[in-house]
Amino acid sequence: MLAVLGPTASGKSALGLALAERYDGEIISCDSTAVYRGFDIGTDKVPLEARRGIPHHLIDVADPTEVYTAARYARDAACLVREIHGRGRLPLVVGGTGFYYRALTRGLFPGPGADEALRARLDGVADRRGVQRLHQWLRRVDPDSAARIMPRDRKRLIRALEVYLTTGRPLTAHFAETASPIAGCEVIPVALRLPAALTAERVARRVDEQFARGVVAEVRALVASGVPPTARPFGGLVYRQVMEMLSGGRDETATRALIVQENRRYAKRQLIWFRKEPNLMWFDGPGERPATRLRVEEMLASRGLSRRSR
Repeated sequence: MLAVLGPTASGKSALGLALAERYDGEIISCDSTAVYRGFDIGTDKVPLEARRGIPHHLIDVADPTEVYTAARYARDAACLVREIHGRGRLPLVVGGTGFYYRALTRGLFPGPGADEALRARLDGVADRRGVQRLHQWLRRVDPDSAARIMPRDRKRLIRALEVYLTTGRPLTAHFAETASPIAGCEVIPVALRLPAALTAERVARRVDEQFARGVVAEVRALVASGVPPTARPFGGLVYRQVMEMLSGGRDETATRALIVQENRRYAKRQLIWFRKEPNLMWFDGPGERPATRLRVEEMLASRGLSRRSR
C-alpha cells in the first residue's frame, strides 16, 4: 500500500492522482470530514470530473449526523485495501488526518466504555470555563492527542480526557498495544513538506477559492436541509468559522483571515504528528510539481514498484 500524507494545502490530492494513474491504483481518502455527504467545498473534495476515472473511496460515506470514528475508518479502509488487492490494483491512502492513518497502519486502542458521569463533569468544565480549558488540560497530560485534536473539538477532547482519567494513561500511550488491521501488508508512506511561507500563501489562495466556489452557500444549504448546527462536520475547519460568521460572530473579511490563520496552525500540528510516524519518506515541494512526482517515482522504483498502465 502506498500512502501520500502531509499537512493541508501541500498538494497531496494532485500527487495521489498522478501516482494512481502511473501505478494502476485506487485512492482511499484519509480525511475525517470528507467522509460526510454534502461537505464538499470546505473539504476540497476532488470533483468527479477531475478524478480522471480513478476510483476514490471513503468519500461521502456517512450522513452529517453520524459519528464516523477512527475505528470505523480503520475497518473500512482495511477492507478496501483487500478488495483493491483482489482487483490486482495498488491501494493509495491519500490525506492529512494522521489519526486515521495511524489507526489503519498501527491499530487503534478501543478504550474503556463511556463513563457518562465523567463526561457530564467534563462538559460542565467546558460550559463554565470554555472548551479551550479542556484542550489546555489535555496538552498537559497527553500532548500528542492535544496536537491532533482541534482546540474547540469538544467531543474528541472529552473522549481523550476520559481515557486518561479512566485508565491513568494517555490515549496515545495505548497505541503500542494494538495491532494493525492490515498487518502483513507492506506500507510505503510518502510525506510532503513545504516551507511555512509557501504553506501560508497556498492556504490563503485556497480560502479565496473556497469562498468563490460558494462555501457560504453550501453551509446555508446544509442548515436549510435540516443538518443541525451541532453535527460533527460543522466543527471542522472552514465550516466552524463560516457557521460563526452566519450567526453574527464576525464579518466575511475577518472570517477569511481566521480560516487562513487556523489552517496554518493546523498544518503545524499535522507536521508534528506525522514527524512521529515511523518510516515516512519526506519530500520537499508541492505534490503537483513534476519534480516532486519524479523524485517519488524514483524512490518507488528503488523499492521495486514498477509503472503499470491502467
